[in-house]
Amino acid sequence: MFKITNYLKEYKKESVIAPLFKMLEASFELFVPLVMAAIVDQGIKEQNTTYIAKMGVVLVALSLVGLLCSVTAQFFAAKASVGFGKAVRHDLFAHINRLSYAEIDRAGTSTLITRMTSDINQMQSGVNMFLRLFLRSPFIVFGAMIMAFTVDAKAALVFVVAIPLLSIVVFGIMLYSIPLYQKVQKALDRVLRMTRENLAGARVIRAFCRQEAEIQDYEEASQTLNQMQLFVGKISAMMNPVTYIIVNAALIAIIWIGGVRVEAGDLSQGDVIALVNYMSQILVELVKLANLIILLTKSMACSKRVGEIFAMEPSILEHPTGVDLEHAKDKVVFRNVTFTYEGAKEPALKDISFTAKAGQTIGIIGGTGCGKSTLVNLIPRFYDVDSGEVLVDNVNVKQYSFHQLRDRIGVVLQKAVLFHGTIAENIRWGREDATDEEVLRAVSIAQGDDVIASKENGLEEMILQGGKNLSGGQRQRLTIARALVREPEILILDDAASALDFATDAKLRQAIKEQTKGMTVFIVSQRASTIRQADQIIVLEDGMMVGNGTHEQLLADCSVYREIVESQEKNERGGVENGK
Repeated sequence: MFKITNYLKEYKKESVIAPLFKMLEASFELFVPLVMAAIVDQGIKEQNTTYIAKMGVVLVALSLVGLLCSVTAQFFAAKASVGFGKAVRHDLFAHINRLSYAEIDRAGTSTLITRMTSDINQMQSGVNMFLRLFLRSPFIVFGAMIMAFTVDAKAALVFVVAIPLLSIVVFGIMLYSIPLYQKVQKALDRVLRMTRENLAGARVIRAFCRQEAEIQDYEEASQTLNQMQLFVGKISAMMNPVTYIIVNAALIAIIWIGGVRVEAGDLSQGDVIALVNYMSQILVELVKLANLIILLTKSMACSKRVGEIFAMEPSILEHPTGVDLEHAKDKVVFRNVTFTYEGAKEPALKDISFTAKAGQTIGIIGGTGCGKSTLVNLIPRFYDVDSGEVLVDNVNVKQYSFHQLRDRIGVVLQKAVLFHGTIAENIRWGREDATDEEVLRAVSIAQGDDVIASKENGLEEMILQGGKNLSGGQRQRLTIARALVREPEILILDDAASALDFATDAKLRQAIKEQTKGMTVFIVSQRASTIRQADQIIVLEDGMMVGNGTHEQLLADCSVYREIVESQEKNERGGVENGK
């Protein structure tokens, strides 16, 4: 369970020192009105310049000591809050990386980014202000009232009436505003989500000429946020005028009562000034306290959202010890495998069974949404099956540790993802200790020699985030090289050559076959020509395996495969004729 206090345990000293020094600062601040009263009564009234100078030095000393206490408190509060934010962010990032594909799909990328950034930043600010003000403000309010009674009990009765009235106004407005601020936060989340989606999908938006529509949607969301902020701002803005009316009325009462008592000789002019100063201090601190509670309310809402992510438990648990690694002729075996995505009405895969021998090339083909990618994602255990089992080297994948299993598998996903860094650094994601020669060999097999040759710095050429300075085909070849450099026992190419032309695709498959002896290769493709030379072709339709065999066998026995091949050959012939 996520608890803020758990992350502040490492900062116990800072969490104690910060509020204590703030209380010290407040204590010195409470003495200032008494010093001012003494200056008026004994210095100015008696025209004693020496006394005035001496008390002036006392005021400066109180100010310097208060400043020192304030800086010390803010230093320790900042240290605790920044450390808290770092620890929460680190643990949340680590927790997200432990989640399986299912949990990440359910939460959504935009949500996770918001939790990692703005929500934790809001929590960090809340911790900072809490350590600085949660003791200081109440201490000043009640301390000022007590000090007022030490000055004059009858005049201090004004405080007894004014403070409850001020509290009702301040906290009443605050309680009314808190739900509104929560709605504002949700509206802000929506604007942030739309901002991220628009920036990430800028090319798609322009390709479909959706700029005006997206601008309009964004303006509507921004307008909604603006209206909500204005409304809650107006409610909050009532705090200042109402509190000032009460305080000014209290000040009038203090001055009137003080004037009467001064005239009667029961109270000095300096005492009246001290009472006025105490009332002003109370006003300032109540407003600070109200703002603190509003900030804490926002922080707690953010804390709740972050806690929801921490509460997500990975549905795929790693085996604690793993197994002894062995090699078998039956490299990958599916036995009556059924799998359903969370929230889906129908299984994505139904009763799938086949065996892939070591060194074989397995082609997987079928219509869009038939479960091709889902099938290969079960091998490295990105998802767990509902029923049946997936075996690698005759061992259920659930018996392996994640490293044991995934270190033996090279995966090239549908979307070619590269990271900011050099080409060599990206390829070495496959194996950190790979030499330049091994990297170049992997690039050569992936048909990426021309990519390296076209770059001024070769392997040291810098890649922008997401590989934006590369074409789609270049990105795909480098991601294939990244998988090949680790020399995996099982290579999964999930539609990894979709951006390559037919000639390059053919050369890639030939190079993999000739230069990676003993590797079991799974090729997911929409092209029949890409997998026709495979040792075994699996045909999927609506999550079911409707064919399994060689190209020739399936042409004879599988109508679904035959239709795919004939339709693609017809389209290719039509394209050639149109080209002529």
